[in-house]
Amino acid sequence: MSEDGNQIKITIFGQEYSVKAPADPTYIKKIAEYVDSKMREVQAGFSSTQSSNRIAILSAMNITDELFNARKKGDSEEIDVEEKITSLIELIDDSV
Repeated sequence: MSEDGNQIKITIFGQEYSVKAPADPTYIKKIAEYVDSKMREVQAGFSSTQSSNRIAILSAMNITDELFNARKKGDSEEIDVEEKITSLIELIDDSV
């Protein structure tokens, strides 16, 4: 391992990569495993073998969709919390 970050080997969709990052190697491996599983999931949806590039792009789009939906859900929950806080503040103000 170097001082600039951890260098580890990961395998995604049958290809080995050497990754150097400041993050924990276990975390990087979990990310690689997730990407690998998403790529295999996309490939399984086709009746014939697709190019790795096509699988990677479709997987990236699926992962981005998950991210956007998670952010949207987080934003919605944040709005709900803000509304509840505002209601509580109004109740407190009314009782004073």
